[in-house]
Amino acid sequence: MHAAERERRIFEALRPTGFVSYRDLEVLLDASPATIRRDLARLEDARQIVRVHGGAKLPEDEEPAAPRLMGTPFDQSITQHLVAKQAIGKAAAALCSPGEGVMIDGGTTTLQMCPHLDGLGLQVLTNSLHIVNALLPQTGTRIVLPSGAVFREQNIILAPAGEESMPRFHAPRLFMGAAAVGAQGAMQADPVLVAAERRLIDRAEEVILLVDSSKFRSQSGTIVCGLDEIDTIITDSGISDHMAETLRAAGLKVVVC
Repeated sequence: MHAAERERRIFEALRPTGFVSYRDLEVLLDASPATIRRDLARLEDARQIVRVHGGAKLPEDEEPAAPRLMGTPFDQSITQHLVAKQAIGKAAAALCSPGEGVMIDGGTTTLQMCPHLDGLGLQVLTNSLHIVNALLPQTGTRIVLPSGAVFREQNIILAPAGEESMPRFHAPRLFMGAAAVGAQGAMQADPVLVAAERRLIDRAEEVILLVDSSKFRSQSGTIVCGLDEIDTIITDSGISDHMAETLRAAGLKVVVC
């Protein structure tokens, strides 16, 4: 990754709260600590950031912008490939066992799980206010939320960089979506999402990816995780035979709805 691209991602990470930690930068930039220190030193010399203990912040005379995420807004994405997403969500919900805890990452496909969870008595950790609203009428479903700022384009809660936002919660399965999927792994359009999803992945025993087949035709973005970190992919019949075989060869279980 070139220095200019690293700098762009540094400012994207700083944008929501005005602070980013070294730990989150290592994930976002996939760079060595020495490279990150040089980048931050160069930006500090240019008076674009201030290095502080644990990371970097924006100069005090610069107010952080209102939280925004790159990528397709939720209200637009929810109408795309809806029938396929509904089938994928139903298949994903069938993997849940009564009374267990699960993590459901925000997304228009993971949202489609919600109607099929009623009556299972689940504990659900989610960062999505859309999913919260869908689960609220289910009196037997316990809902757990992380702390953080609300990003309105996706109605999702994301923690400020460097802040531990997750409650003490254990769940055997994480259900998550992606902006794109390829041989490199699952990708998202915004590095802020990557850092948040890494926190969820690190807590999960099993990662289940819910994506409609259009996500295999676009392979650009920031890598969230490699295929080796995904256990199961649930998709629709539009997936190509070649891609399905690529995923299976990587050791993934592929469920086609």
